[in-house]
Amino acid sequence: MSAEVLRDLQKAILEYNGELAVTSAKKVIEQGIDLNKALETMTDAVRQVGDGFERGELWLPDLIGASDTMLKAMPIIEDAVSKAGGVMKGIGKVVIGTVYGDIHNIGKDMVATLLRAAGFVVEDLGINVSRDKFVDAVRRHRPDVLAMSALMTTTVTGMRDVIEGIKEADLRDKVKVIVGGAPVTEEYAQRIGADGYDPTAPGAPKLAKRLLGV
Repeated sequence: MSAEVLRDLQKAILEYNGELAVTSAKKVIEQGIDLNKALETMTDAVRQVGDGFERGELWLPDLIGASDTMLKAMPIIEDAVSKAGGVMKGIGKVVIGTVYGDIHNIGKDMVATLLRAAGFVVEDLGINVSRDKFVDAVRRHRPDVLAMSALMTTTVTGMRDVIEGIKEADLRDKVKVIVGGAPVTEEYAQRIGADGYDPTAPGAPKLAKRLLGV
């Protein structure tokens, strides 16, 4: 029975079926199925979609569909992990968000999905995230990586402000900072003191792994 539930959970993500994802996640809890296996099943399914996207066989709507479906099931599993006294495990933790003044989310969502598929635990702060909210998230969540996105030249300076805020909070040496988005360049990333930059969404997980040595 547990194998069938896990297959349904995988199928839900591969077919972007949010209702089946929620039903399957609830069955995982009801039947006492290993929560780590459920997480691995979801991660593997999203990874399949991410790999297809990177090969050019799948498209952005597919990636977003898989991500949205996984996010419907994830809170159910996370709540069970928390009640069991455990914590979400992964190869690293990432806090991600789009900087203040910028309401673009597609690029950020793509990166968040691919990071999850690569095995990272991701805390997504959303869009239009203020400097103080970024700093507070780094302080509270203690991530290994902070990932920031900006899609407009008028908002990209927010990345520098966040890095300065992290420095002022004496947290800079505790987190790697990666940046990306249309107006961002390698030169700009270096100038503001980021640890890394990649121009593509698929490159972000590889960059994060390289910085963490995993």
